[in-house]
Amino acid sequence: MRRAWRWILAVLIAIVLVTALVLWLLLRGSLAELEGEQALPGLAAPVSIERDALGVVTITAGSQDDAMRALGHVHAQERYFEMDLMRRSAAGELSALFGPVAIDADKRMRVHRLRARTEAHLGEALGDNPQAVRAYVDGVNAGLAELSVRPWAYLLLRQSPAPWQASDSVLAGLAMYADLQDPGNQNELALARIRDVVPPALHALLAHDGSSWDAPLQGEPRGDAVLPDATQLDLHALAAAPTAPAAEADAVGSNNFAVAGALTADGRAIIADDMHLALRAPSLWFRVRLRYPDPQAPGGQVDVSGFSLPGVPAVIVGSNGHVAWGFTNSYIDTADFRREPANAPVTVHEERIAVAGGPDVLFPVRETAWGPILHTHADGSGDALRWVAHLPGAVRMDFADMARAGDLDQALKTADHAGVPAQNLVIGDRSGRIAWRLVGARPDRGPGCVPQGFNTLQDSALDDGTDCAPWPIRSDAAPALIDPPGQRLWTANSRVVDDATLAVVGNAGYDLGARGQQIRNLLATQDRFDEHDLLAIQLDDRAVFLQRWWVLLHETAEHSDDPSLKRLAAASEHWDVRASANSTSYRIVRGFRGEVLDAIESALLAPAKARLGEDYLPPRLAQLEGVAWPMLQQRPANLLPPGVDSWDALLAKAAHTLEADLGKQGPLQQRTWGERNVADICHPVSRALPAFTRRWLCMPADQLPGDRDMPRVQGPSFGASQRMVVSPGHEADGIVHMPGGQSGHPLSPYWGAGHEDWVHGRATPFLPGKAQHVLKLVPAR
Repeated sequence: MRRAWRWILAVLIAIVLVTALVLWLLLRGSLAELEGEQALPGLAAPVSIERDALGVVTITAGSQDDAMRALGHVHAQERYFEMDLMRRSAAGELSALFGPVAIDADKRMRVHRLRARTEAHLGEALGDNPQAVRAYVDGVNAGLAELSVRPWAYLLLRQSPAPWQASDSVLAGLAMYADLQDPGNQNELALARIRDVVPPALHALLAHDGSSWDAPLQGEPRGDAVLPDATQLDLHALAAAPTAPAAEADAVGSNNFAVAGALTADGRAIIADDMHLALRAPSLWFRVRLRYPDPQAPGGQVDVSGFSLPGVPAVIVGSNGHVAWGFTNSYIDTADFRREPANAPVTVHEERIAVAGGPDVLFPVRETAWGPILHTHADGSGDALRWVAHLPGAVRMDFADMARAGDLDQALKTADHAGVPAQNLVIGDRSGRIAWRLVGARPDRGPGCVPQGFNTLQDSALDDGTDCAPWPIRSDAAPALIDPPGQRLWTANSRVVDDATLAVVGNAGYDLGARGQQIRNLLATQDRFDEHDLLAIQLDDRAVFLQRWWVLLHETAEHSDDPSLKRLAAASEHWDVRASANSTSYRIVRGFRGEVLDAIESALLAPAKARLGEDYLPPRLAQLEGVAWPMLQQRPANLLPPGVDSWDALLAKAAHTLEADLGKQGPLQQRTWGERNVADICHPVSRALPAFTRRWLCMPADQLPGDRDMPRVQGPSFGASQRMVVSPGHEADGIVHMPGGQSGHPLSPYWGAGHEDWVHGRATPFLPGKAQHVLKLVPAR
C-alpha cells in the first residue's frame, strides 16, 4: 500500500511539473523576438530594431512606410492584447472577449456606433498619407503572426486575437476620446435637469465655474462665487433631506508647461509634459525613436523620439530635434444634447453584440439627424447627443506629420489638421520660441448656437432645435498664444482662455485651478531654468491648496470643546505642507476638507434630487471649492445645510466623522497619507484572477507621494501615465518617466522596467540608451 501511494504521489507530482512546464513554455511562446533576423513582407529595405536596458525601441529604416511597418511589428509583439482592448472598448466589442460581464459597458459605447462611422469615413480618417497607415497595419498582423503562441492573455480567456485593420487604428484614437471626454455627456445633462427644478440662485452656485485659484493664460480669474442672500435662496425653505454626494472623480488630463529661450542659459526652449490618466501595467504609452529619410523633413531626415500609443502609427508627444510638444486635456464643450419630439424622424440601427460563451445580444440604436438618442422620456421625446467623436475627421492620422515639423510655425500648421481629442498643445522649437494652442476637433457651432455645458455666461438649456443646426467639426483657426510676453506657458486642465473665447468653445467641467496656479507661481520664482528645474516642478507635492484648510481645522479646534476636533488638531500639529507618503497631517487635513465639502455638496444637491427622483444625475462639481470657501468665511444662515445647528457644528461633525473613520484603523498619529495612497497598477485581466497573481501582474504596492490638486498628481491607479522634460535639439539632456514597462508580458525583462524611477522621481534619460538587443527585419523574398 505504501508503494502504491508513493507511486500515485510521484505520478501526481510529475503531472504537476509537466503541466507547469507546458504552461511556462506556452507563456514564453508569446514573448517578443528581440534579436536575430526576420523577414517582414512588404519592406523595401532592411530595418534595424534596437532595444536598450529599459526596452526603449529605436527603429532605423529607409523610408516612412518601412518605419511604420516595423513600428506595427513591435507594437503587436509587445502590446497586441492592450491594442485589442482599446479598439474593442471604443467600438463596444468587449463582450466578445470577456462574456456577459461586459455587455453593459458595450451598450454604453455601441450607442455611438463608432466602428460603423469609422468604416463609413475611413478615407478621411487615414488622412493624406494612407499608405503609411496601411504599412503599419500590415506590420501589426505580421508581428502577431510571428509569435509562436498567441499573446498570453488570450490563453487565459480561451480566445484568439482577430487581425488588425486600418479602422482599428482609428478606433484606438477614438478610445482616447472616450477616456478624455464623457461619451454620455452626463455633466451637461445633469446640470440642465437641475436647472429646471431649482431656484436660479441655487443653480448658479452649482454651475459656478471658477474660484480664487484660477490661473488662466488669457483673461482674468473668474474668482469665488458671490453668495445669494436669504431673499434669493434659503436651503431650509426648500425642505429636502441631504443626499449622498458623488464619489470623488479624477480629472482626466495632465500638466504641461514651457519656458522660452530667454529664460535658459543657452537659448533653448524647454517643454514639460505629464499626462494624467488611469494607470495600468503595462503602461498606456510605448517609448520609441524613429529614424528615416524624408524629403519633407529638415535636412531630409526624421529623427523623432517620444511616446507612441500602440495601435496608432505616430509619436503622440515628444521631440524631433527641431520641435518638442506635449498635451493636456482641454475640457472644452465638445457635445450637445437636443430634445427631439416623439414624432421626429428616427433611423433604427440593430447593433449585434457578440458575447463570448453566450448568444449574441441585439441592441437597437435610435438615431436622428442630430445624433443617437441616449434617453427617452415618458412622452416619447428623447435626448439626442451630438458629439465630435461621431463626425468624420474626429480622428485623422495627419498629426503624425509633427515628426517632420522644422519650427514652431510648421508645427502650428500641422496642428490645423489634427484629428485628436481637443487638447492644450504646448510647443517649443529649437530657436527658443514657445506657443500654446487649442488643438483637435471642436464643434463649429453657428450663430445663436451656444455651448451648453457649465458655461454661466450663457443660459441655454437643452436646445429645442430653433437656434442650432447639426454642426460640423473643425480643428483650424483655434485660439492660441504664441511667443507669450512673459516667456512662460502653463496648462493643467483648468480654464485657459478669457471670457469671450470661453463663450465660444464652452466648458465641459474643467478642473479647479490649484494645480495650474501652483505651476504658474513656481515658474515665476526663477529667471533661469534647465530640465531638472522643470522636473522639480512636475514632482512638486506641496499641499499649497490645503494650507488654509489646515488653518481652519486648527482655528476651529481652538474654539471648540469637541474632543474629535482636539484629537485631529493634535495629530496634525506638524504641518509639513506636503502630500508625502509619511505625512499624517496631510491625510487628516485632506480628509477634513472632504467631509466638509461632502456636507455642503449634499445639501446643495438635495432639492434637485428630491424633485427629479429617478431622473436625477449627480454632476461633477469641479469648482465647488469656489462656492464652499466663501460659505465657510461668511457663514450665511440661509445656506447652512439643513439638520445642522451652526457652521461650527458642521465643522465639528466633519471632524467627528473623520476621526471615527481613521480611528477604526488604529492610532491617529500612524494614519499616514502613504497608507491610503498605495500603488494599484495592474494588468487589466488581473481583476478576474486570484489575488496571488498580483505578484506577477501588478507593479509593486508602493506608498506614493502626491495627490490631485498639486503638480505631482498621483493616486493608487491614477496619475502621470508618462512624464517628459525635453528641449528640441538638446534631447540628450531630456528626462522621462513611465509607471510601467514597455512590454505587456510579465516574463519580459521590460515588464516593469523604469517603474522605480517613476516612483522615486529619478531622472531617466529621454533618448534610448546603448542597444542591448538588435533585431534586423529584412524584405521577404
